[in-house]
Amino acid sequence: MVPQERSEIVQTLENSRQELNAAVEGVSESQAAASPGAGRWSVLECLEHITAVEERFLRRLEQAERTAAPRSDKQREADLAALVTDRAQRAQAPEPVRPVGRFTSLPQALEHFNAVRTRTIQFAEEHAADLYSLAADHPRFGPRNGLEMLLIISGHAQRHAEQIREAKAAVAKS
Repeated sequence: MVPQERSEIVQTLENSRQELNAAVEGVSESQAAASPGAGRWSVLECLEHITAVEERFLRRLEQAERTAAPRSDKQREADLAALVTDRAQRAQAPEPVRPVGRFTSLPQALEHFNAVRTRTIQFAEEHAADLYSLAADHPRFGPRNGLEMLLIISGHAQRHAEQIREAKAAVAKS
């Protein structure tokens, strides 16, 4: 991975962190806990899910095997980034990352999200030279290299930042 790419993935992760934090600005505790409708997650539930997914994927990266031939495909990366953030394609969260009430307040949820995102960024910085050599499986997108997994992590937070904005708007009307 060349120096420019190293800083790009770190900036991508930082940008999605900022986007998620901005999405929850102005949300009261009661709004954060309120469901925006039947079968829809509250802001707190979204944050719990995002955090659980990121923790899970970061563990996969930390335990990832090294491959002999690093694979880099810019078009595949761009397509993946677009696919992950596209909310037109609804996805059902697997049971282990569904919200269960882990967080009881917005500050607690944000603190946990930001802590795991800091660890993810540290991983990206420390392993930048071999991200293309890491091999991890994603349950929906299949085998991915380390950079692609980081793009998924970043895009996942962006995807749910949009969901949080939708929930925020819905509960503000009620």
